[in-house]
Amino acid sequence: MQSENEDWESLSLSLKNRVGQMQDADFETLALDVFRYQASHNPLYHLYLGLLGVDVNSIASIGQIPFLPIELFKNHLVQSGFAPILFQFESSGTTGQIPSKHIVCDPAFYQSQAKRIFESNYGSLKDYHIFALLPSYLERSTSSLVFMMDYFIKESQSELAGFYLNQYDALVENLKAALQTDRKIWLMGVTFGLLDWVDSGQDFSFWKEAVAAGRVMVMETGGMKGRRAEWLREEVHAFLQEKMHLPQVASEYGMTELFSQAYADQAGVFTPGVSMRVLLREVNDPFGQVTQAGRVGGIKVIDLANIDSCSFIETKDLGSLEPDGIRFKVLGRFDNSEQRGCNLMLAQGWGTNQEEPSS
Repeated sequence: MQSENEDWESLSLSLKNRVGQMQDADFETLALDVFRYQASHNPLYHLYLGLLGVDVNSIASIGQIPFLPIELFKNHLVQSGFAPILFQFESSGTTGQIPSKHIVCDPAFYQSQAKRIFESNYGSLKDYHIFALLPSYLERSTSSLVFMMDYFIKESQSELAGFYLNQYDALVENLKAALQTDRKIWLMGVTFGLLDWVDSGQDFSFWKEAVAAGRVMVMETGGMKGRRAEWLREEVHAFLQEKMHLPQVASEYGMTELFSQAYADQAGVFTPGVSMRVLLREVNDPFGQVTQAGRVGGIKVIDLANIDSCSFIETKDLGSLEPDGIRFKVLGRFDNSEQRGCNLMLAQGWGTNQEEPSS
């Protein structure tokens, strides 16, 4: 690995500037430049590439880039460069699980990218009153989703926007007030929170007219988090559409380890943000590629907004690609708790310390 004295800071700043201005056509070239930067300036990723015997200079396309197993975010410091760590996002993990941790060195960069991705899909945040129904997330100060939604709410400059745990009466009262304005409604809810609201017996006829006029967007994210039995996304959407009088339900795909997001207007078909791409690997071979549309594989994410951590992450999600090779569906999770890459690291004595290998 190159020495700490090399100009990592100017390289990092240059890459962030390029990501902030990038267009779709820039993705592969920029991804390769980010890969070379992180292969040199991220100690954990550098070690992982070395264990795989990867010649960094031989990587000529994004399909050849090795992806860091997401499990390593639980027990290791994943950082590129040496910027001060201002705070960390942590995953919600069920009881007994070790949460993933994702360093934040440049929150303004994260916020600008998240805003750019949302607005490229749905228009200006100032066009919305934003209501965030996020029980369990609001109970943690380290949630990346709460951090993002808090920023979005402030950017919207709406006096009616805000967060909710289970204060359904107050939520409905403010929704009704919002419907009297010219703005649209964006209700962002963790999946189990939306289902709990429906189960409370709420009558949703109050917004039928606004829904018919296209002024209401209900978006789910985050799954059940151990609070309810897991449902298929199609089941969740069908239930919410029936009970809440909606023609469709939108979805957000994001996670603690990602600074970029993907959005689905309906039917769970996600469009990744400009700084994000999804590739698939064979279910039983982390280094085998799946390129055929509709075929199930393990989701690997390139997130170019992760300049300060790692942009190449092998997740534990299962999915499929659409015929355009860009849009994707999320279909489930791997059953196994550890992936091959984690076992490879452990076999080399890289234990549970976040800083360095165990002796």
